[in-house]
Amino acid sequence: MADLLEAARDGDRSSLAGLVDELTPLLWQVARAQGLDRDTSSDIVQTAWLKLLGALGQIRSPMALTSWMVTVTRREAWRVRNTSRMELPAKDVLFADLPDLGPTPEEHRVEAERARQLWRAVNTLSERCQQLLRIIAFTHRPDYDIVSAALGMPRGSIGPTRGRCLAKLRDALSPDIAEES
Repeated sequence: MADLLEAARDGDRSSLAGLVDELTPLLWQVARAQGLDRDTSSDIVQTAWLKLLGALGQIRSPMALTSWMVTVTRREAWRVRNTSRMELPAKDVLFADLPDLGPTPEEHRVEAERARQLWRAVNTLSERCQQLLRIIAFTHRPDYDIVSAALGMPRGSIGPTRGRCLAKLRDALSPDIAEES
C-alpha cells in the first residue's frame, strides 16, 4: 500500500486505481453500517475518495491512509444521515407516466423475505463476525492487511474466523431454509 500511495502522490493514475480497488470494499461497509441506502453509500464513498485527492500530500504514513479514509467516510455518512433527516420529499412528484421495468411485486416480496432472513441471521452473530462478513461480502479478494488494520484482528486469524462466522451464519439460516423446502 505504501508504494501505491507514493505513486499516487506522484500522479500515477493506476496506483490511485489500485488504492481504490483495495479500500473501496472497506469504505463501502463503513458507509452501509451507518444505515444508509446503496446510492447514498456510493456517493459517500466517492466523496471520501475526492477528499483524499485533495489531501494526498498531507498523509505522511501509508498505515494512516486506511484509518484516515475510514474516518472521512464515517464522518461523511454521519453528516449525510443527519442532513437527510431534515429534508422532506416533494409531495407533487408524479411517477405514473414512467414505464414499469422492475421486478414484479411477488419477486420483490420473495427477495425482501430472503433479505430479511439473511439479515436476521447476520444480526444473531457477534459484532466481530458481522463486521468481518460485511467486509468480505463486498469484495472479490479482500486484502487481509487492510481487513486486519480495520478490524484490529491478526492477519493470520482472518481466514479461520471467517470460516467460523460463515458456519454460524449457515446454522442460523438453516431453520429458515428448511421452512422454504
